[in-house]
Amino acid sequence: MAVRTSKAIWEGNLREGKGTMTLGSGAFSGSYSYTTRFEEEPGTNPEELIAAAHAGCYSMALSGGLGNAGFSPTRIQTAAKVHLGRVEGKSRITKIELECEAEVPGISEEVFQNIAEATKTGCPVSAALAAVEITLNARLV
Repeated sequence: MAVRTSKAIWEGNLREGKGTMTLGSGAFSGSYSYTTRFEEEPGTNPEELIAAAHAGCYSMALSGGLGNAGFSPTRIQTAAKVHLGRVEGKSRITKIELECEAEVPGISEEVFQNIAEATKTGCPVSAALAAVEITLNARLV
């Protein structure tokens, strides 16, 4: 199986410092800081990258699950919201919300929901993040 890498460089103290995160493939490199992570300053942060990874993984896994059940999805769009909060005085990811819309010809709502829910726990990123509450709102369009 593949091994994926990324790297981060941080310079300075927590509040005034800054850093750069770079994907191993070179497809993305972005700056981050205390204010892009804990406030609303433009820039990326680790939680945003986790959200992108989770949305991508869920969409692919749902496509696979649907295919295994004999359905060929036309389109799957997933958004992930990663909540960062305080738990016992420490910053923690507290919840992840998945919002998915899928075009799947010939599938019933019940079968779709069963596959979508199974995918929520079955995709590799969901499994890696199992310590966090993950919710799912999946809709056929």
